[in-house]
Amino acid sequence: MKEAYTITLPSGFCVDFSRMFGSGRLTTEEIEAAAPRIQSAVRGVETIRREGRARQHLSKDGTPEPVFFPRLPFVKEGNPNTPQEMEALKAFGRRVRDAFDAVLFCGVGGSYLGGKVLYDCCESDYWPRRDEKDVRIFFVGNNLDTENMETVEKAVKGMAVHKRNRENKPLRVMLVPISKSGTTLESTTAFLYFYDVLAKEPDLISLDVTVVTDRTLKEGPMMRLAAEKGWEVFHIPVGIGGRFSVLSTPGLVVAAALGMDLDQLLLGAADMEKACQGDDLSGNPALLNAVLKYLAAARHGCTIEVFMPYAMRLKALGEWYVQLLAESLGKRKNREGKTVYYGRTPLVAIGTMDMHAQTQLHQDGIRDKVVQFVFINSRKGKLQVANPFPEIPVLSHYDGMDIGCGLEAAMEANEEALSSDERMNALYVLPELNEYYLGQLFYFLMLSIAYEGELADVDAYDQPGVEVYKKIMRKKLHID
Repeated sequence: MKEAYTITLPSGFCVDFSRMFGSGRLTTEEIEAAAPRIQSAVRGVETIRREGRARQHLSKDGTPEPVFFPRLPFVKEGNPNTPQEMEALKAFGRRVRDAFDAVLFCGVGGSYLGGKVLYDCCESDYWPRRDEKDVRIFFVGNNLDTENMETVEKAVKGMAVHKRNRENKPLRVMLVPISKSGTTLESTTAFLYFYDVLAKEPDLISLDVTVVTDRTLKEGPMMRLAAEKGWEVFHIPVGIGGRFSVLSTPGLVVAAALGMDLDQLLLGAADMEKACQGDDLSGNPALLNAVLKYLAAARHGCTIEVFMPYAMRLKALGEWYVQLLAESLGKRKNREGKTVYYGRTPLVAIGTMDMHAQTQLHQDGIRDKVVQFVFINSRKGKLQVANPFPEIPVLSHYDGMDIGCGLEAAMEANEEALSSDERMNALYVLPELNEYYLGQLFYFLMLSIAYEGELADVDAYDQPGVEVYKKIMRKKLHID
């Protein structure tokens, strides 16, 4: 069973679903019975790849809307990522790191979460450093939180005073609003606020703006301002929903500012796309992932997925995945209009920290969860413990312990404990954390969601439930 449901790609990226099977868990017979549905799902995703459309998918205004995320890994004319846009993004990154002290990214949802993952990973001491020209990065507009906005404002102004006193120069600040419409409440509020308060300090702050929006909206507020003030504009491509946008301009503009290798990020995604072709479950990791999670929910009532990386820096990845899964699969109706209330509730946990907080529930609580572990092999062999207190015999057990190996042992103990009680869990393993493997992981998760949407026969690319509160909120705020 382990061999049949463990896939290791040539890159070393590995998915191990062997612990999804066994007494009280999934069976090969359930997979065989789902064969017609699996074949239909494969055909649905192939149509998206080939034609750029998902069956019956419409935009929020009821018009047909393309789905182009499978084209993101491939840079060419006519694709979401064009050669010109990629070169412009790289030039933006060089300009920011050469000439600016701080960048404020104003985005919410998919225009924030992917960038935050990139930032958290790139700031890790274990991330391969290629560029020492660091610039201070801030994320604003991801929540209507006055305290956070004031904290960022004080930090930026404090940096400005320090630079003026030290170098007698203004602080160079780049403000980057990210919004397809240019009117998203949280990001627009942050942009207006910070542009106003920072522009009022010309002796301390030299302010520039780069806009990430839909260039076709010529009369949109961001495009009008960019045209008037000569700001650089990056295009949010059509057919790329926010939760799928980390490998397009909303995510790549952050990656560029961080000095990440954009080509490697997309190469990882491209190699994953090539690895996830066809209907053979033993060779298509994204399809296998989707089938097993779908059957766990539909046949075994596992309607909660705990996403548990064993790395503190990957907490943001879990938060990104929460949006991807929740917005894509949490649907009231299927494509035939039948009420199905489909979806899984995603939860974020971090190992080993949350083994002391959540594992009691995972191990002994309601049997409605799949626990998804993520591990990075390169964390092993980095740090060893020495015992400076030989007079305390019990501490001698820790002398020479490899911290990364201890982390792996803790995860394996969690796997075995859950399996001993017939509780489903699975594992993704990355050889290391860099642009290539991060691109592989992002794309693997996005494609898994696409396959599961087809399996469940729901539109994984709309979000009608979100529009309900948005209409009410805008009315309360008197925003047309």
